[in-house]
Amino acid sequence: MELIEIGKIVGTHGIKGEVKLAPWTDDLYDLLDMEEFYLQDGTPLHVELSRVHKNTLIVKFREVADMNEAEMQRGKILFTEKLPLPEGRYYIKDLIGLDAVTNGSVFGKLTEVFNTGANDIYEIKTIDGKTLYLPVIDGVIDRVDLTQNKIYVTIPEGLED
Repeated sequence: MELIEIGKIVGTHGIKGEVKLAPWTDDLYDLLDMEEFYLQDGTPLHVELSRVHKNTLIVKFREVADMNEAEMQRGKILFTEKLPLPEGRYYIKDLIGLDAVTNGSVFGKLTEVFNTGANDIYEIKTIDGKTLYLPVIDGVIDRVDLTQNKIYVTIPEGLED
């Protein structure tokens, strides 16, 4: 089973042992169906209840009995099992390091993904040391090929200047 980071426990909620999870996903509602999360050492935490509250996920774990135990979880990174994504969606960790290709030639590597709300932005470090920021929109990001470790792009006119 491959685990991926999904978020960080940033606080407690109430006195019954609930924690606030700041998710690292573009849709925190996807996490509502999770039955368990994992700590970094692989220890499972079983979900009794979860709900969305102010851009966080409030979670009650069976293993956390009260507010004091919940407070001890603050700052911990949680993981989930890596699940298949719908076509056109990718895990950021799978994108980082892809060769960026335009006009048939590799010109750099994808080094970071930023979420701006409207669309993601891919940071590309070029072979000559420049940094390009490409919006993840049709006409710019042509194709992602994880099997070949490549992302095919069309650089908008004037962006390389």
